[in-house]
Amino acid sequence: MERKDLFITSVLQQFQTGKGRKDKKSTFRFMAEQWLSGMRLHVKESTYVKYFNVLHNHLLPELGDLSAEQLTTGTVERFIQGKLEHGRLNGSGGLSEKSVRDMLAILREICLYTAHWDLEIPCHFELVRVRRKEAEIRVLTRQKQLELAQFLTSDDSLIKLGILMSLYMGLRLGEVCALQRQYILYNEGILCVRRTMQRIQRLRDEEPLPLHPHPKTKIIITEPKSNSSIRDIPIPPFLLKRLEILRDLPGDAYILTGTSLRFMEPRCLENKLQKYLKDCNLTGVTYHVLRHTFATRCVEDGFDVKSLSEILGHASVNITLNRYVHSSMDQKRRFMEQLDMLC
Repeated sequence: MERKDLFITSVLQQFQTGKGRKDKKSTFRFMAEQWLSGMRLHVKESTYVKYFNVLHNHLLPELGDLSAEQLTTGTVERFIQGKLEHGRLNGSGGLSEKSVRDMLAILREICLYTAHWDLEIPCHFELVRVRRKEAEIRVLTRQKQLELAQFLTSDDSLIKLGILMSLYMGLRLGEVCALQRQYILYNEGILCVRRTMQRIQRLRDEEPLPLHPHPKTKIIITEPKSNSSIRDIPIPPFLLKRLEILRDLPGDAYILTGTSLRFMEPRCLENKLQKYLKDCNLTGVTYHVLRHTFATRCVEDGFDVKSLSEILGHASVNITLNRYVHSSMDQKRRFMEQLDMLC
């Protein structure tokens, strides 16, 4: 018997009440599906798809048949620990701490939702914790950033121009792909970030596309992921000058293609970047490293953190502070060298 089946069996045996078959409306499956149905009306499509996948791939297979009173602190803790150790669907190991934290947050929201049926969940979620491990942020050195910038400005490629905007304005991958000419305000020297692009999974109730090259996924263009991501960014003068090549394009033309009839999706732009990085002898760099590099340079050059936070589209200054504002070893050494003996 697989470990997952052992977990379910042990929980059912531990909480068997002997009162016969459980009421369908008291099961976690019923509660979760009702919650998910309501969420479809209130969250963005990409968020709903995330909830759907977490629910059907992880929560329901292991917790779906449990009743409300069986969702104890111990049960949830064992479930979370199992996901950390062997939660990957392909059986290759555990899920990341962030993925499990997100899963726990969804589970908590569903349990709060059970108040509609006057069901009491005995789990104390404040006692169930997943350690927070901050991933190391990769950034380009100033020299490598300059080399990449010189390569990106070597011709009038629109794709290279889009990548350059991420390197010197901190734009996210999806934001560049969805950017249209109408959001570049030349007279004001401002870029308006209003949309983002991403490829998401097609849900089971959507019409299948058997002849489509990507029958199980689709591209969506929506508002950015949060209100703080909707922002206006002053364009650096050197970049505004290069953006002149887009001035005469129609307002609905995508900046990466120069036309409204065709766009470049995030995966294709990431692949283009990897080709350019190879030409520059750069390895181990993802598209998001461009954004990290921009933010890190701004901090190093004494940029006001509040302004930087708004340019990046962070929900709070604390996110910017925790992620980017760290003293470098050179800075620490300069401070220590200023000290002298007191005698």
